[in-house]
Amino acid sequence: MRAVLLGPPGAGKGTQAARLAERFGIPAISTGDIFRANVKGGTELGRAAQEYMSAGALVPDEVTNAMVRDRLAQDDARKGFLLDGYPRNPDQGVELDTMLSDLGVRLDAAIEITADIDEVTKRLLKRAQIEGREDDTEPVIRKRLEIYATSTAPLTAYFEGRGLLVQVDGMGDVDDVTARLIAAVDSE
Repeated sequence: MRAVLLGPPGAGKGTQAARLAERFGIPAISTGDIFRANVKGGTELGRAAQEYMSAGALVPDEVTNAMVRDRLAQDDARKGFLLDGYPRNPDQGVELDTMLSDLGVRLDAAIEITADIDEVTKRLLKRAQIEGREDDTEPVIRKRLEIYATSTAPLTAYFEGRGLLVQVDGMGDVDDVTARLIAAVDSE
């Protein structure tokens, strides 16, 4: 399986990515992990990304795309992968298609975990309290969710237009959500 995992902050993407990766025997690849590995490894791309991150700026698409391209070319991703956090916009979606075409494979699905905004807000507030994230207040969380919805709508439309979008309800028990995700992927 070669898929991307989409969903708002707090929808459980990290948890579900790990579970799906184990179930299908593929790596769960998060852009955050890719950034950290490149920065820690002192790669040319890592140094470029660090400059932007240190300045509080978003890492440009060309740097992010290059890191993802390198990661997808690694041996463990040859049989499949689950991308979490990439692509973030339609331009990155097009670039992902190009990367995969160069590797001689195609994307199987774009899986969107949907979630109730009020419930996700509660989850994120609870996580903020547990992890001591004092700046994760309700207004900040709601703004992040609003930005996610606005920026991701064109991406989900892109995948839907290609017949790749699979939406799965992310509410409820973690095991139930995992079962729904597996059923949705298996039916594709």
